[in-house]
Amino acid sequence: MQSFAIIGLGKMGGNLARQALGKGFKVVGYTLGSPPADLKDAGLQAVKDLASLARALPRPRLVFLYVPSGPAVDELLHDLAEVLEPNDIIADGGNSYWGDSIRRHGMLNDKGIRFVDVGTSGGPGGALHGACFMVGGDDAPVSQIAPFLKALAVAGGYVHAGPSGSGHFVKLVHNGIEFGMLQAIGEGMALLEAYRTPLPIADVLTCWRHGSVVRSWLVDLIEQLYRADGGLERIAPYVEDTGEVNWLVADAMAMEVPIPVIAQSVMQLVASRDSTKNWARAIAMMRHGFGGHPYGPDAGIAAERRHGRVSGFPQMAETKP
Repeated sequence: MQSFAIIGLGKMGGNLARQALGKGFKVVGYTLGSPPADLKDAGLQAVKDLASLARALPRPRLVFLYVPSGPAVDELLHDLAEVLEPNDIIADGGNSYWGDSIRRHGMLNDKGIRFVDVGTSGGPGGALHGACFMVGGDDAPVSQIAPFLKALAVAGGYVHAGPSGSGHFVKLVHNGIEFGMLQAIGEGMALLEAYRTPLPIADVLTCWRHGSVVRSWLVDLIEQLYRADGGLERIAPYVEDTGEVNWLVADAMAMEVPIPVIAQSVMQLVASRDSTKNWARAIAMMRHGFGGHPYGPDAGIAAERRHGRVSGFPQMAETKP
């Protein structure tokens, strides 16, 4: 199967199309608005509607979706089912909820159309140079698309995780682990910044990248970006996300699997967005009520906080420049 379509030519779908075109695949593309000019120059066959997309592909057709999760996917699948035929394959490469993928598999299977969920990791760079694919679905359609996915994956970056839904579930767990790792690295950076004397933090990160237990792509990224931006000061302390790990926290509760690190990392993202800090206002109000604690900063209490411990950890306020 050397020809396929990609619906959604944004950061992920567009870069996968670029990689595939560079490796000799024929790619039919459909997206909202006009496809990027460089894709058309590279040989993308752009179409203006789904009927044209179906006509441009050999049977059995393979159509990849790289569109935002949610109702838009259901609407697109409904429209595709009108123009595709039995044994055609739809592979959802977006961050859809795994329960939705199981439902969609059943709905399309009733029409004879094969549905595969393809969790895709590696970001836009991975999509362009070699992604990581976590696949869920029936053996027959997965075996048909596996050669294509392996051609676009980084070495070792492909797994058939199991039946329908398992690809997106594995990707969701992956995203939860990612959140926990991001939070731990962020907290470590805060500690480095708060040390009693200035540290060569960029050099520390470089050291960690070479042989340390915590070496990782995320540490690579923070070192590179920390150097490029000259530190953290210019970065807005507001963390945005698309909400998938919220689903994982709810799933963990239903499965009775404790995931405190992942759950707390989600809470910290939400806390970064609260400019009003009403939660802090409410805590201050209650503390004032039960203990007469003041509203706002208080120099005396701050001194008590800093100097209350007699021994142990050196007092930062006395030594930090």
